[in-house]
Amino acid sequence: MAKNGKRYQDAVKAIDKTKLYDTTEAIQLVLQNAKAKFDETIELHIKLGVDSRHADQQVRGAIVLPHGTGKTKRVLVFAKGDKLKEAEEAGADFFGAEEYMEKIQKENWFEFDAVIATPDMMGVVGRLGRVLGPKGLMPNPKSGTVTFDVAKAINEIKAGKVEYRVDKTNIIHVPVGRASFGEKKITENFEAMMQAVVKAKPSAAKGRYLRSVALTSTMGPSVRLNGAKLMEK
Repeated sequence: MAKNGKRYQDAVKAIDKTKLYDTTEAIQLVLQNAKAKFDETIELHIKLGVDSRHADQQVRGAIVLPHGTGKTKRVLVFAKGDKLKEAEEAGADFFGAEEYMEKIQKENWFEFDAVIATPDMMGVVGRLGRVLGPKGLMPNPKSGTVTFDVAKAINEIKAGKVEYRVDKTNIIHVPVGRASFGEKKITENFEAMMQAVVKAKPSAAKGRYLRSVALTSTMGPSVRLNGAKLMEK
């Protein structure tokens, strides 16, 4: 069994695992422990008091973070006619129709980070559900990626739009920036994401909604936050 390095072990010692931290202290700890040689992603993990097996307890949406994610996403647009020109002018990295469906199916091509489709192309894109779905890439009206307003959708994704969705274990995993952002920007991104998730609470959800909230960097240990206080904001 591999042992964690001295740097990681020292970082763990700085965190009280029995404590639920407030936002400011948690973010400070995470940033202090983001000491890798690359710009670590700051990740947010939220366990919800829902049962994702039920349609009326799904939690899903999208938000443009105030300061983006620190990553420029490559966007694939499925469209035709004038919408292809709109996609090109708005900065889409790839745009087309059946040829990209075939490229994904036959070549296992996934050189993109987000997919947008106009409603009239969903018949084509729907054939890719089995491969796009598990990767979280399937266009969806709720996240604004099935739309005729192609330019707006592209601009939002390029600006740092993040999709969030509860998984089979009732947990949401999302990035809220990079370590280089600093405390202020990470805090504003974190608070915007938390507000969106709290607002998305299904009416069918009973009991405590935020079961656990944790922040971590790519290579650092997690820091748990006080979910009750976050629900009050």
